[in-house]
Amino acid sequence: MSSVLHPPSSGKNPLIATHYRPISSHLAITPPVSVVIPAMNEAENLPYVFKSLPGWIHEVVLVDGNSTDDTVEVARSLWPAVKVVEQRGKGKGDALISGFEACTGDIVVMVDADGSADGGEIVSYVSALVSGADFAKGSRFANGGGTDDMTFVRKLGNWALCTVVNRKFGARYTDLCYGYNAFWRHCLDKIDLDCTGFEVETLMNIRVVKAGLKVQEIPSHEYLRIHGTSNLRAVRDGFRVLRVILGERSNRRELRRQEHHSPLLDSGRGEVS
Repeated sequence: MSSVLHPPSSGKNPLIATHYRPISSHLAITPPVSVVIPAMNEAENLPYVFKSLPGWIHEVVLVDGNSTDDTVEVARSLWPAVKVVEQRGKGKGDALISGFEACTGDIVVMVDADGSADGGEIVSYVSALVSGADFAKGSRFANGGGTDDMTFVRKLGNWALCTVVNRKFGARYTDLCYGYNAFWRHCLDKIDLDCTGFEVETLMNIRVVKAGLKVQEIPSHEYLRIHGTSNLRAVRDGFRVLRVILGERSNRRELRRQEHHSPLLDSGRGEVS
């Protein structure tokens, strides 16, 4: 007999109602989950992606980036209730933002359309969220994770960028540039996404830390893209990620700036007047 899973007492997560469905022996009751899949010319890969998705999810939101193949038709044949969003701009960040706006579930999961992610892992992400996390961050380098799709150069770049973020923002990430993540939808009000490219994942990871949200890493295995080639360009997109990191202020620096300019601070005595 299942019992209701309640969010932590901090009040950050919405209350979980009794009508949510049981999904596994480890996660008895779940809030509605929206899965966002940005896709452009991924008709050949979608059968693998949709086959791995759990049947209990609330909705699938496919963001179509002006595909010239049968991406939309294939998605509708595989998941008749799929919600299709036509992307107006360009880039992965733009696609995800459009998808997030269309979600109606309490939890949002980001899944790539190339077949590299195992939809069966979603239960681990949702379990972390209903157990108290605000943001469940996939990691290929946490214990139990792995990747079949990273060259040595990309691994080195990811490690270097991750190290910079950890030191600058006080994070403890083991992976930075990975697109398999999940979060409570209300978190979007606190992270204000405003970038269009592959650097969107890095921006999210930085801003959840700056917002003081509770992050839990989820070991995840990244598989090879099944068909087609990726639009990711390691050097070009690596520099875009670096610009995002350098452009974000750390909380500590911002607090020092606010204290320095605060009219309430008596600089002569170091006290609040």
